[in-house]
Amino acid sequence: MRKLTKAVKVGNTYIGGTNPILIQSMLNVSAHDVENSVKQAVALEKAGCQIVRASVPDMEAVKLVEAIKKEISIPLVADIHFDYRMALECVAAGVDKIRINPGNIGDDDKVKQVANACKNAGVPIRIGVNGGSLEKHILEKYGRPCAEALVESAKYHCSLLNKFDFDDIVISIKSSDVPTMIEAYRLMSSQTNYPLHLGVTEAGTARMGLIKSAVGIGSLLCDGIGDTIRVSLTDDPVQEVYAAKDILKAVGLKKDTPTLISCPTCGRTKINLIALANEVEKRLNDIEKPITVAVMGCVVNGPGEAREADIGIAGGDGVAILFKKGEIIRKVKEEDIVDELMREIEAM
Repeated sequence: MRKLTKAVKVGNTYIGGTNPILIQSMLNVSAHDVENSVKQAVALEKAGCQIVRASVPDMEAVKLVEAIKKEISIPLVADIHFDYRMALECVAAGVDKIRINPGNIGDDDKVKQVANACKNAGVPIRIGVNGGSLEKHILEKYGRPCAEALVESAKYHCSLLNKFDFDDIVISIKSSDVPTMIEAYRLMSSQTNYPLHLGVTEAGTARMGLIKSAVGIGSLLCDGIGDTIRVSLTDDPVQEVYAAKDILKAVGLKKDTPTLISCPTCGRTKINLIALANEVEKRLNDIEKPITVAVMGCVVNGPGEAREADIGIAGGDGVAILFKKGEIIRKVKEEDIVDELMREIEAM
């Protein structure tokens, strides 16, 4: 059962409480390239991203806020480091959420200004702690960026905001080490009611980054922990969104898009099943139906093995069969099978 956390309003949606787990990603275009930043934000929303974050490294980059918000309907988060003035300017520009660590922006007066500006505008703050950014005194206390150190750091930053009666907080405590990340979030979840944003930081390239994220994020989601997720990949951010959707589907938390099942192939396979499965997977990205689609390599056993699928194909020698709920519909030429399958799916 999912842990019930505090519901925090972000733009036109909510994080936490009984609200759905939201998918986040981040722009990787130069913050000064407004045109392409806007294009990427639009592409992310189209891919299924539900919250998008942009780095705001200097005052010049604040113009991103207004430009992006004109073109997307999902919430926009400004990622701020060290300079409280940029946080104030982004709030004034209409950003929906701020990512900032109050312990890094100066004295109490600066923290108070950010807290008050966010409170007055209804803008929440995400505190983002990771293993490479721990405070010196905490790192000296624990000797390494362990789970306890990450949690203590996050609680320290929360206390700085709580001092000024600010409580619309989301927390992330990421690590590039998967076991540490899992332990830290479990510990944090046991000690706070704030919504948690899950992620494995610096996870790596598309292949290994997805594996590490699936293990870390998936484990916590199965524990009932987590309110938003980001799959951090050294890749196109759109791939992060697709990966996040797949993780949510794999743990049974996203049911409004197709699930693909496919066999691993064997000596009976007489069709290019690997290419076929990849093509079907790609074309299902834009389908919004809660169905299970099977791509099987054997006409003999395929329909039976995938009888729980809503629709599927099974390869033969130059031909394939289409089936629904294990019942064969018709035979189709190999070169036409994906188009025929998609037509059937669109008609469902």
